[in-house]
Amino acid sequence: MDKDVPNLVITPSTYTRSETYPSVYLLHGAGGDYTTWARIADLQQYADRYSLIIVCPDAGVTSWYFDSPIDPKMQYETFVASELVTWVDEHYATKQDRAHRAITGLSMGGHGGLYLGFRHQDIWGAVGSTSGGVDIRPFPLNWDIAKRLGSYAQNKDTWEENTVINMLHLLDGKSLDIIIDCGRHDFFYDANVRLHRKLEKRNIPHDFITRPGVHNAEYWRNSIAYQLLFFHSKFEARKE
Repeated sequence: MDKDVPNLVITPSTYTRSETYPSVYLLHGAGGDYTTWARIADLQQYADRYSLIIVCPDAGVTSWYFDSPIDPKMQYETFVASELVTWVDEHYATKQDRAHRAITGLSMGGHGGLYLGFRHQDIWGAVGSTSGGVDIRPFPLNWDIAKRLGSYAQNKDTWEENTVINMLHLLDGKSLDIIIDCGRHDFFYDANVRLHRKLEKRNIPHDFITRPGVHNAEYWRNSIAYQLLFFHSKFEARKE
């Protein structure tokens, strides 16, 4: 994209280059940035508790983690899935295999976690979403999505191809560990339930969590505790 992009990387307090660590990529929502998750939750305690590296990319205010077909400055799929992962693995003592990488996020980042995870199963072995915009089609005028994909009216096929709920054909039910979480009073709740039911219909294993809650930091702070425990359990199960 020919620009500098800030990112936050959190290592365990006991970090040493003589060991290697699993990594979790946490994606922010629309209107957020690379500092969003650090302001919501105590990420250092999770890095210490689970001995993992947490990476919080900056993905623009409303990138939606797409490689935009109409804006060359909005190529955030390539940035996160290729450039950033490569850079982190080169500069930190990560376990450099999909079995020890996870990705999740909130709202727009929930869409991003599943979107990037489904499309790049060679990079991430576990994926998640909290309060995720997992179906963008009901929101043709919101959050600059039309600026990334073009208007829905004139680019319907592009929207259909790039909404998470239509991407389940990429899943074989074996390759990815999936966790989805959304509050029952969230405006994305209906879409998350529809995604859950489609996954069930296709016999694709996944964790689906819902409880009273809205689209806010309180919910995400609670949610990320469950998701990081989920990822940790998967990393532990894959230890050689």
